[in-house]
Amino acid sequence: MEKNTLKVPNHIGIIMDGNRRFAKRLMKEPWHGHKWGAKKIHEVLGWCRDFGIHKVTLYAFSVENFNRPKREFEYLMNIFEEELERIKTDKSVHSNKVKIRFLGRTWMFPKEVKEKMKQVEGLTKDYSNYEVNFAMAYGGRTELVDAAKKIGRLVKEKKLSPDDIDENILAKSLYMDDDVDLVIRTSGEKRTSGFMLWQSRT
Repeated sequence: MEKNTLKVPNHIGIIMDGNRRFAKRLMKEPWHGHKWGAKKIHEVLGWCRDFGIHKVTLYAFSVENFNRPKREFEYLMNIFEEELERIKTDKSVHSNKVKIRFLGRTWMFPKEVKEKMKQVEGLTKDYSNYEVNFAMAYGGRTELVDAAKKIGRLVKEKKLSPDDIDENILAKSLYMDDDVDLVIRTSGEKRTSGFMLWQSRT
């Protein structure tokens, strides 16, 4: 049998998009699409493990999404709470040693969501077989702004000299400094919406 020479990416980024449009085509309220999308992502992560993809970063919620209609926003927060609670006891997460992280301005979320995020991160922090990052309250430009603020604080505290600032310093100041090998947008849109501006430069 011919040897499989397919090169599998180590790290992929997925822009979770199109749920509202999918629900609209089925003549359902737009937020119902988010529930279906949450279920589908479990399958996607399983496929990634099967293919030996060790790191996945999911663009799950942008900073701009906080401006969604109140009813839709509350529905999304309920989904997040349910999914975070489920992850805490998910056998596939613990048996496969999947580290889970949340990247972005997570302080913007309601208290209950933030607490569950911290609990999930705490339960999985020592795992190292796989890594799933959820970009939450995320924006590519806000990530760069927050990195600049972090560097600025270090300079102000005299822990870093302006002359020492380089690409390596900036990368380490981002929410995540690992490059991504492949970015997929599920809706078919051919734009990245600012997702992982620095990490996807290659």
